[in-house]
Amino acid sequence: MPGNSSSPSYRHGEPCWADVQTRDVEAAKAFYAAVFGWTFKDLPTPDGRSYAQAFVGEDLVAVVAPQNPHQESLGTHAQWNIYFAAEDAGALAEEVPHAGGEVQFGPEEVADTGVMVFVDPPGGGTTGVWQPGTHTGSGRYNEAGALSWTELLTPEPRAAVGFFQQLFGHEVTEYPQDDGGTYSTLMVNGAEVAGIVAAEAPARWQIYFGVTDVAEAVRKAVAAGAEVLIAPEPDDDDTPGATATLRDPQGGEFSLLEV
Repeated sequence: MPGNSSSPSYRHGEPCWADVQTRDVEAAKAFYAAVFGWTFKDLPTPDGRSYAQAFVGEDLVAVVAPQNPHQESLGTHAQWNIYFAAEDAGALAEEVPHAGGEVQFGPEEVADTGVMVFVDPPGGGTTGVWQPGTHTGSGRYNEAGALSWTELLTPEPRAAVGFFQQLFGHEVTEYPQDDGGTYSTLMVNGAEVAGIVAAEAPARWQIYFGVTDVAEAVRKAVAAGAEVLIAPEPDDDDTPGATATLRDPQGGEFSLLEV
């Protein structure tokens, strides 16, 4: 659930925003404040609950939102969502079936902040699409405490690459991996903006937030109740570009990227 921001504009096809849906907004705020130093502004939801805008300094970088009633009834764990900027979310939604995907939600106007759509690429991996209004996206990118990278882990990487190419016009660079697979990067104007890699089902987006010291961020997260899924390599944890993957106390998975 985005909010108003003075953030920079993002080009069509660039990841521009991330939010988390969680069972306990207050507990999630305490956890992510401990890890990233975020401060928060609470705002009401249409159903009388509240969500929290997360800030680094004065810049809006994410939102912590309550789960919808259906998610709550299923006991769904917390989930981070990624959004790609779009010039026309409605037109893009119409193209989704022709690209081999499905529209899961929207298009829906979110007051004057923008238009939201959720789509599934072939193979899965629900993806947010955001047509900006007053809210253009994260006020910081690839900085400490802010969205820094995202990659789709999917059992159908080739089909997913084609899906994003058709919808957004992404160029693609492919990197061979040691296991014989390929890591594909989606590109906008020559810049790599997201990755796609083969993985077992279910498909999901892995969202990375920047930190200045990945080992220290992992320590803070564990102290706040996180589970470490992928620890930084011992000889890389003080090197720019080091990563780690964590699960927050409510089950939301996210990654850290040293910037």
